[in-house]
Amino acid sequence: MINKIYSGRYIIYETKFKGKEYDEGNSLIYEGEYLNGERSGKGKEYISNNILVFEGEYLKGKKNGKGKVYDSINSLIFEGEYINDLKNGKGKEYQPNGYLRFEGEYLNGKRHGKGKEIGYFNNLQFEGEYRNGRKNGYGKYFHDNKNVSLEGYFLDEQLNGKAKEYYYNGNLFYEGEFLNGVRNGKGKEYDSENHLIFEGEYLNDKEWNGEGFYYDSFGNLYQKIYYHNGNKKIYKL
Repeated sequence: MINKIYSGRYIIYETKFKGKEYDEGNSLIYEGEYLNGERSGKGKEYISNNILVFEGEYLKGKKNGKGKVYDSINSLIFEGEYINDLKNGKGKEYQPNGYLRFEGEYLNGKRHGKGKEIGYFNNLQFEGEYRNGRKNGYGKYFHDNKNVSLEGYFLDEQLNGKAKEYYYNGNLFYEGEFLNGVRNGKGKEYDSENHLIFEGEYLNDKEWNGEGFYYDSFGNLYQKIYYHNGNKKIYKL
């Protein structure tokens, strides 16, 4: 259908129609709406044997707006928003069993902003901040009973800075400093009843340099050790 739009002395022609595209083997690769010869409006993309791989909205030949992506057995693997063929805005990723795998924000095709990761049995595993497709910023991991297992700041997927680890029952297990995902710097450990049992310094996840203090379940100091390059010297109390 040709719509004529009048504007002063000029006539602007817009050609809107529905159509289909086929590859060289005569297999359907697209069906939907066009504007001025380009995909614009709602449409569907296919691969061989008429397998649907995308359905959604287009503008000037590119995915723009809401869309859904399917795998080769017609299972939904993504639904969300697109700009210029890339995921931009809110979206959801799905596991093969149909459960949600990720829900959050995207920028230029990558996870960017706030998001949540979901386990295979539909349990929340992580929620936090992403940048350029990776965990960057504050985030939390969870036990399968929904209690927090770890929280802190991430840089390119790894803990960096202050963080806390927790027992399954929700009590604090460790608090201290991390570098590149492992304990580095000052830290404290607790037993499952939330009693302080150790405080000292770590290097690459080990008690390494500086003083270390050990406590019993009543909070009494029972041992003091000085570490130097992993070697220890026990002080008499």
